[in-house]
Amino acid sequence: MDEKIEIAQALISKWDVSPNSSSLYCTITNLFAADNRYEAKQYLNSVQDLQAAMQYYISHEPTSENLVLAQGLMQIAIKRLEREFYIILKSNRQHLDPESVSRASRSSVSEFEDESEDEEQSRAGEDSISEVERVSMSAMEDLKAISECMISAGYGKECIKIYKNIRKSIVDEALYHLNVDSRLSFAQIQKMDWEVLEVKIKTWLNAVKVAVQTLFYGERILCDQVFSSSPAMRESCFADITREGALSLFVFPENVAKCKKAPERMFRTLDLYEAIADLWPEIESIFDLESTSTVKQQAINSLIKLGEAVRAILTEFESAISKDHSKTAVPGGGIHPLTRYVMNYITFLTDYSGILADILADWPLPVLSSLPEAYFGSPFSDDGTINSAISTRLAWLILVMLCKLDGGAEIYKDAALSYLFLANNLQYVAYNKQASWVVSDSKLRDQIKLSVARKLVPAYREFYEKYRQVVVRKEGIVRFAPDDLDNYLSDLLFGTGGSSTHLSSSSSLSSISSSPSHSRGGRSH
Repeated sequence: MDEKIEIAQALISKWDVSPNSSSLYCTITNLFAADNRYEAKQYLNSVQDLQAAMQYYISHEPTSENLVLAQGLMQIAIKRLEREFYIILKSNRQHLDPESVSRASRSSVSEFEDESEDEEQSRAGEDSISEVERVSMSAMEDLKAISECMISAGYGKECIKIYKNIRKSIVDEALYHLNVDSRLSFAQIQKMDWEVLEVKIKTWLNAVKVAVQTLFYGERILCDQVFSSSPAMRESCFADITREGALSLFVFPENVAKCKKAPERMFRTLDLYEAIADLWPEIESIFDLESTSTVKQQAINSLIKLGEAVRAILTEFESAISKDHSKTAVPGGGIHPLTRYVMNYITFLTDYSGILADILADWPLPVLSSLPEAYFGSPFSDDGTINSAISTRLAWLILVMLCKLDGGAEIYKDAALSYLFLANNLQYVAYNKQASWVVSDSKLRDQIKLSVARKLVPAYREFYEKYRQVVVRKEGIVRFAPDDLDNYLSDLLFGTGGSSTHLSSSSSLSSISSSPSHSRGGRSH
């Protein structure tokens, strides 16, 4: 033990940073510099030897002068290691950013996945690691070695204090550069104009993916690596460094969800829900510690509140349809603005069908029994699966709209024009859906279109012949002749969308007998 103390004294004195030290060597270089790697390892071994010697003297010779000497040397050594720990964290800041850490971690895993690789393959693997990743891995190894040494010597608190201060400032700065405003309160959000709030939502949507997949993920890797010898310290560091920023990040969607429920806010609300739902597996994995459970709970709370907001907005949207009191007849029996608005809105909603199915799963229609039995045609959707909650809900919204249109048709004094109005608006809903359907086999496609034409064209021809003169006499215009339906049928089942022309009296009667292309020039949805 005397010999161990003597060896340790020579090395520790060389790197003594205390004011009374006569060593100049330690002021011009760092112990863990690239050209001091061997000596750094010896230094850590000397600290371990000192610890063993101190334990020996405490047990066998508690009054020994060597115990006092060893304790003094330990204090000097810990000061040096604190300094080195700080220097590595600060000087390698760009190499220990979360993105570099996560890349380095993945590289180290893939490098050692197959131990049977021959030497040439190993060299190729090493060459594939960038210089940044190499420096990052080296810094993590040094930090780990120092932390293990300090923790085993009983100085873990000093170590994690340095680590927390530096790493928390890095995480907070990264969130600041992602424009995550931790000071934004619910009261401030509630008072914002929608245009301003929408910009902040877009910013948040861009930030949350980077924050979870890079910032918090990389920080978790670094904490796990540096403090691998102490699960308690590892958890404490990660929680104290990330918890505040993560809570600020995930409380924003909840605050947005508590704001005004207006139909125009639906899609940004769904964007927020989708972002958290997509990232949930990673959120759950990164913040799986007991001390970070509040972060997971906040993410769950935001999902719950966003789901409630979506349901409230849908209710508000249905109410807005029901309360539409437009008394002005659409000229020529054309497409009602309500039809365009509702169908465009529903079309956008279908882009979120996956998450809407989850949100609406436990939210049945309160008046489901009043739906006409024939309204759905079949309890199965087109792909053979049972109609989901989203299908039922969207179908209900369309039915509410159709009921309003039915009332709107009564504004027309002419019965024929009233029916034409209904035909136009109904066609705007069953045609644009079917125009996107696909039948790849050309023979089958022609057979289906022929079958549809046999049922549709004669019925329309009868209607056309019966009311054509009435419409021409009163309005002077008719858009579709029976033969023109063939042009529309020819567009179907290619999956290209088809024309958006609708049945209305907005083209001259003479255009019916002109080239078929004239009947395809309707207005866009």
